[in-house]
Amino acid sequence: MIVMKEKPILEKIMNTEEVFWENPHYKSFNEGIKKIHLTEKDVKEAGLRLKRFAPYLKKVFPETRKDNGMIESPLIKIPHMKKAIEKRYNISINHQLLLKCDHKLAISGSIKARGGIYEVLKHAEELAISHKLLEKNADYSILDSEKFKNFYSQYKIAVGSTGNLGLSIGIMSAKLGFKVYVHMSSDAKKWKKDLLRQKGVTVIEYDADYSEAVKEGRKQAKSDPFMYFIDDENSNDLFLGYAVSAYRLKEQLNDLGFKIDQQNPLYVYLPCGVGGGPGGVTFGLKLLFKDHVKCYFAEPTHSPCMLLGLLTGLHQKVCVQDFGLDNQTVADGLAVGRPSGFVGKTLNHLISGVYTISDDNLLILLKELANTENIKLEPSALASLYGVTKHQQRGVHLAWATGDGMVPDDIMSSYF
Repeated sequence: MIVMKEKPILEKIMNTEEVFWENPHYKSFNEGIKKIHLTEKDVKEAGLRLKRFAPYLKKVFPETRKDNGMIESPLIKIPHMKKAIEKRYNISINHQLLLKCDHKLAISGSIKARGGIYEVLKHAEELAISHKLLEKNADYSILDSEKFKNFYSQYKIAVGSTGNLGLSIGIMSAKLGFKVYVHMSSDAKKWKKDLLRQKGVTVIEYDADYSEAVKEGRKQAKSDPFMYFIDDENSNDLFLGYAVSAYRLKEQLNDLGFKIDQQNPLYVYLPCGVGGGPGGVTFGLKLLFKDHVKCYFAEPTHSPCMLLGLLTGLHQKVCVQDFGLDNQTVADGLAVGRPSGFVGKTLNHLISGVYTISDDNLLILLKELANTENIKLEPSALASLYGVTKHQQRGVHLAWATGDGMVPDDIMSSYF
């Protein structure tokens, strides 16, 4: 049942108008964390697992060598873009504006390199250990061998994706030796499908949206005992892979001289599709900074699935089409009609709010960032930079640039 006071904002959403929604269910960290079954111990274990795989990643992906086999991105100040936003939207920004550059993540060039690659590595580790081929104290670079590739070739991995998650899982799984099946929705870009096929991945295309691709992938895996399905809508492991980033971000903030506390809170703006990436990052940040961090999810006006799930309290039981929206947006990575019920329910009391952004503003910000800072992002990632127009409070404001690292030059030029 939709509460009457939510009706005015719901009408704007249905008219594809931009909205800003402060979550009325938001609670203090100590209250909001009570019913969450995941813990800080789970996040730390995920971090240790990634460290175990670092020697292997360093060996097979040369681009990770500069970070000693860790998949991490820079945190930078963007003063010129800050001025451009002030001028464009006629506002005054009296605080620091930072960009978390996940478009620079090694291997697959998006935030999905965190969760997607982590879950593949966890599955690979569990299989090898259960067959007594690997011990946790071993040098994991031994996985780059015919012995392990032959072992993993007996197994399959499947996922449903609009693009970037499929890239991260496809590239990583194929490198280890798994047979991989990526179920791609109609909005997935051709170049992403082509790249996956070049890596030896089987791409299955649909004329339907993301939810249908996930449903079909889940169905395929259910009928095959050797196939492991990575479920973007319900995965604890994807969630924990994203959460690890918060601990590394804290170190980067320290290195830049930012202390996050009551006087200097952290505002984080996260593009949201199904919700796994921003959800995991939010969970990690709340564990570290508690009430001194506020996380806002950003969605396209035509695909505000998480907003509708939180607003109605129905989570995965509603989709954007139920409200007359077409789920068509230039931000293909955010073109998701139905939100993750797992993320919505888990973080119901810890997400500070959600805002929406039009395709026009996504493309305006894309061009401004390229012109002012020489940083080129795919449209989805620009949803984060719009958040700073919604808040002028004192503190550190951080836009999470979720992806673009592999966009071909001709495609990027077409966005202009």
